[in-house]
Amino acid sequence: MGFLSGMDISGSALTAQRLRMDVIAENIANAETTRTEDGEPYRRKRVIMEPRNSEFAEMLARRAGGEERGSVTGGVRVTEIAEDESPFKLKYDPTHPDANEDGYVELPNVDITQEMVDMISAYRSYQANVTAFNAYKDMAQRALDIGK
Repeated sequence: MGFLSGMDISGSALTAQRLRMDVIAENIANAETTRTEDGEPYRRKRVIMEPRNSEFAEMLARRAGGEERGSVTGGVRVTEIAEDESPFKLKYDPTHPDANEDGYVELPNVDITQEMVDMISAYRSYQANVTAFNAYKDMAQRALDIGK
């Protein structure tokens, strides 16, 4: 790992969590959208993440063996923004313009409580990575101060 790899790892997490918060905000904003361009209610989206280096055991073995350090990376990346395939909620409202012949309206599969829990989780993860980034930055600055 290089000198600034810790900042790179925390930076990747900051980017991923910011995107996650953006998607959650979109879900909350569309919690009442009963019709999209395709004629269906809004479908909840979720962010899928994976490690940038999924071979963690291999990385440890290389590091223990003293192999070249420059090729090892870490962090997280977003692989996709997937739609939640859970069923839509049904609400009886025969006066609604999107009601079916039985008077039921299909509502988005967005649960505001779950979205708020996810938002808090993403926010806490973002905060933790900012703290880690700042700690790493402070350590790097102190290392540079040794040479003064």
